[in-house]
Amino acid sequence: MGILDYVADVFQPSHGRSSRRKLKKHKQLQTVEIKVKMDCEGCERRVRKSVEGMRGATKVEVQPKQSKLTVIGYVDPNKVLHRLRYRTGKAAAFWPYVPYDLVEHPYAPGAYDRKAPPGYVRNVIQDPQASSLARASSFEVKYTTAFSDENTDSCSVM
Repeated sequence: MGILDYVADVFQPSHGRSSRRKLKKHKQLQTVEIKVKMDCEGCERRVRKSVEGMRGATKVEVQPKQSKLTVIGYVDPNKVLHRLRYRTGKAAAFWPYVPYDLVEHPYAPGAYDRKAPPGYVRNVIQDPQASSLARASSFEVKYTTAFSDENTDSCSVM
């Protein structure tokens, strides 16, 4: 961009405050899930109030039995996490679990977590170290599918 382009942009009458607002990016609708420990109804209320008044938050759900907070809205996930930590003083992290149907081997050492809620396992899809443990090798797959009902060429002994 040369000096003439800059001068032309400064002195154009249509280039004012209204056009700068149009260039501002809008946040996308997101679902932010956070794991935060809640012991009582007071903790639940404090967690809800800490993010409820946040700009862009349209819906706040608290599930104390799963220690889960869900915020839906036009928000930044890192800002939600920071605000929750700052206002409540509690240790919080992004939700580390996914439904066990999404993981190939949910009971592998890297995926299975005893602290996870029922029906959930650790998210090994995004964690590169744990994903290698939770994935079967081609050797294992070959022998486990050899005697499967879905394999038409399987052994006739079954």
